[in-house]
Amino acid sequence: MREFNVTGICVPRKHYMVDITNKLEQIKTLVVKEKYFTINRGRQYGKTTTLSMLRRFLANEYIVISLSFQGKGKEEFSDSDAFCQMLLEMIYKALRLTSVDEAYREEWYNPEVKSFTQLSGHISKMCEGKNLVLMIDEVDQMSNNFVFLSFLGLLRELFLVRDEGVDFTFHSVILAGVYDIRNIKQRLIQEGFHTPAQAETAIFNSPWNIAVNFEVEMSFSALEIETMLKAYELDHQTGMNITKIAEEIYQFTSGYPVLVSSICKYIDEKLNNAWTCTGVRQAVKLVLKEDSPLFQSLIKNLTSNEELSNLVYHLLMVETRLPFNIHDPFVSLGVRYGYFKEVRSRVKIANKIFEICLTNYFINKNLREKILANPIAHADEEGIIANGKFNMQTCLEKFAKYYHQYYSDKDIDFLEREARQLFLLFISPILNGDGFTQIESGIVDGRSMDIVAVYQGKQFIVETKIWRGEKRHGDGYKQLLGYMDKLSLNEGYLLTFDFRQNKQRQQEWINVNNSRKIFDIRV
Repeated sequence: MREFNVTGICVPRKHYMVDITNKLEQIKTLVVKEKYFTINRGRQYGKTTTLSMLRRFLANEYIVISLSFQGKGKEEFSDSDAFCQMLLEMIYKALRLTSVDEAYREEWYNPEVKSFTQLSGHISKMCEGKNLVLMIDEVDQMSNNFVFLSFLGLLRELFLVRDEGVDFTFHSVILAGVYDIRNIKQRLIQEGFHTPAQAETAIFNSPWNIAVNFEVEMSFSALEIETMLKAYELDHQTGMNITKIAEEIYQFTSGYPVLVSSICKYIDEKLNNAWTCTGVRQAVKLVLKEDSPLFQSLIKNLTSNEELSNLVYHLLMVETRLPFNIHDPFVSLGVRYGYFKEVRSRVKIANKIFEICLTNYFINKNLREKILANPIAHADEEGIIANGKFNMQTCLEKFAKYYHQYYSDKDIDFLEREARQLFLLFISPILNGDGFTQIESGIVDGRSMDIVAVYQGKQFIVETKIWRGEKRHGDGYKQLLGYMDKLSLNEGYLLTFDFRQNKQRQQEWINVNNSRKIFDIRV
């Protein structure tokens, strides 16, 4: 029986998988055109599985040599001799999975090849009259960057003379990893492994400028997610609404491959096949509780890069609207790590699960560093959760008391900057373990923040606003109703921070059209 897989390579006979035939066709187009290119995506983005599927997809027309530098150490990259012998041995082994004869395979492994000059000649000889495609996974794992970059320089020179019609080389070369090969130096410097000398500039910047841009979308669309759910449904006959569940999964993941599979795996194995929208939200809660390699990497990259951390913080918590410019080094770095995407020419967090994970990280960081003088833990939480149910009205009433006790005497600049975050700091520890909060991405002009709180799969929408007059307050009702429509909710909550000296506290339920109502509370 097949299962959902979240570790290592996915295998069709063992695992439920998205149909990526369309993606493979697009990649094949690059191969047919003899292009050299790199597949750079974040951790656990399906790169290795895609290369494995591509090897099979091309096998009838090409001799595909599929390698990986995963697990290779310093010795293999210590000098040209070690590298050449490692590479040729790997090619010799990889050719077992192709249709070439044994004599040709053995000819590849030549112990006399110990320099890049000899390797260049050997590759040229072995590629003559052959359609060989070289794929190397985990290319950013090398320990000695000079040796590998020299190899890239070799491939570049062979590529150029091949196009001139005076030599032979690989038909196409595909490299895969988190980092763009052109940015290896940046990675080594950022991670503290290398301090460059001025003379190194040429070798770092030149070897891989022959590569074309790789523009194939590696994330899954909702329609692609449906293909995996359909395969599962054929085996299990759950009666799920495949289209609706696929769309709900996509809403949280934006198609990030491992997150898609993680949600499905939890529903299948831990949530008793709860193939509903509520089940998806419960699975998201479980995903967020994991100490997974993906989340470890996500947080590690922030803790090791203060400027990137500040940028993510302002995008999430301060509602900064930043134009998307891939030439901004920190925007580029965030894209490479999988943090960012471009939405309507602005920088946005890549998916809602990352938003929630990173928001929780910053909330905990603020709890440690900024709020210790007035501990959130001492807030009155009685009655907010009763009989396994979350009461948002009580939560807001308790928050109002807490806010007036600890923060009403703060200066206006502080409150305008921090007030809405204080509500996140208040509610998140209460939900911890059984729910989560997410900041809706449809923030308008920096004056409102829409927060979705999820507890045991049930959703609550809270719009937080700063008081800007009666007209703006009325606009808040309209915006909140729009989110209620989006989430199919009949109740919504409007939390308004009023910094006027003669303000009046108020809280009341307002009945609106179609039997819907809004709890309006002003602090």
